[in-house]
Amino acid sequence: MARKLNWQVILQVLGFAVLFESVLLLLPLLVAGIYHEQHMLQALLITIGITFACGGLLSRIEPKKQDYFARDGLIAVGLIWIVLSLAGALPFRLSGEIPSYVDSFFETVSGFTTTGATILTDVETLSRSAIFWRSLTHWVGGMGVLVLLLAVLPKTGEQAMHLMRAEAPGPSISKLVPRLRTSAMILYGLYLLLSLLELLFLLAGGMPFFDSLIHTFGTAGTGGFSLYADSIAHYHSAYFETAITVFMFLFGVNFNLYFFLVMRDVRPLLKDTEFRTYLGITIGASVLIALNILHLYGSLATALRYSSFQVVPVMTTTGYATADFNLWPTFSKMILFFLMVVGAMAGSTGGGIKVVRLLIVLRTLKLNVQKLVHPQKVEALTLSGKPVPREECTKVLAFFCFWFILIALCTMLVALDGLDFESTISAVYTCIGNVGPGFGICGPTGSFAPFSAFSKLVLSFAMLAGRLEIYPIVILSLPLFAIFRSSGKKRTIRRRD
Repeated sequence: MARKLNWQVILQVLGFAVLFESVLLLLPLLVAGIYHEQHMLQALLITIGITFACGGLLSRIEPKKQDYFARDGLIAVGLIWIVLSLAGALPFRLSGEIPSYVDSFFETVSGFTTTGATILTDVETLSRSAIFWRSLTHWVGGMGVLVLLLAVLPKTGEQAMHLMRAEAPGPSISKLVPRLRTSAMILYGLYLLLSLLELLFLLAGGMPFFDSLIHTFGTAGTGGFSLYADSIAHYHSAYFETAITVFMFLFGVNFNLYFFLVMRDVRPLLKDTEFRTYLGITIGASVLIALNILHLYGSLATALRYSSFQVVPVMTTTGYATADFNLWPTFSKMILFFLMVVGAMAGSTGGGIKVVRLLIVLRTLKLNVQKLVHPQKVEALTLSGKPVPREECTKVLAFFCFWFILIALCTMLVALDGLDFESTISAVYTCIGNVGPGFGICGPTGSFAPFSAFSKLVLSFAMLAGRLEIYPIVILSLPLFAIFRSSGKKRTIRRRD
């Protein structure tokens, strides 16, 4: 028989998350007070009141059973991210900063999922507090809302690992230390440390404090929201570009490796196949594009400067830009398109399918070809010197299939707008990959404003599915979701949690 979902626990966790969002909203409220932005003050106060009341009521639910399993975790995570985005959109709509609620929702989803896609054509018109809230969602969503919640809650059972697994990027996740809460605190401690380092580097280069903070949020969460429509190109500074490029790359690295470095153990980093591949793809793509665009910039140094600042934001799915790569040769654009799909490392704040999944698929294909030639040959798939379980390979292959099926379905729906092919398919790719800018009308100098309200909702779904790696959002949105609820009838189907 199918086990009932523990809705009381799910709603209680949802309550804590919404309550936590009301606390986060105090930060843009402070900014609105500093800059005397009355319309945002009122909108934020109303939103804080709504989220505090709703979150407080839900968090007071006392579950009869505290047990919950993988399915409960997937449902809880999917529901929480949707509700937080719905609530987080209220300040934009209530203040009139973004008149349409659908547009406000799209912008908030883009922030929390660290996609960086925007419907704004003139971001400079936003108030300081709106810009701050928009970018703060990047920083919180980068490492994960629930990971932060697990780090600050005083009591978190070991079953909370189901929540962490459902939210964390990558095919698998493990605790750094025996206690889950301590693991979450370590991850956010490393995240905060790297963020502070970047903030200091930007301040040292002369960037204003508010600008430095916003771009640190965008880099750390690999989201890419900026204060200016022309992004980092606004500063015309090789120093800022270099500093942000380095930190984008660092935030695209698996945070578990930083933990080992803090423990003074460099062997995991040196032996990590995914890190070496991630580094190799980044360098190789930068060099190839630099050679391809050399005729546009005159010197190899300048070409490398622009190519690397496009490769790293796309590879890490940050989305910052200093050039309109829509104008680059097709070869360069195809490399960037490939990087949009691949993404960064598992366990980082980057999006995409993750480098480790690409490695597993390629090595699985290699083994299958070898078995065709030598049917009796028995060889295990290994990464970083460790065997990869067959079950893990099957999960990765299933993820790839689901990923491209979802892309096909979303593309067909967005195509109803009648926009050009390049803009349509790249919009879906960049949203599912949480990249941000694509090609065509949604390129580095464009926006998602031309898409219809329906398409924006489809793309919002794609962003959430991409950030949570499909399963939580898909399971939550399935029309047949009723099979997970008890109808009081006997069932003969057996399901494993």
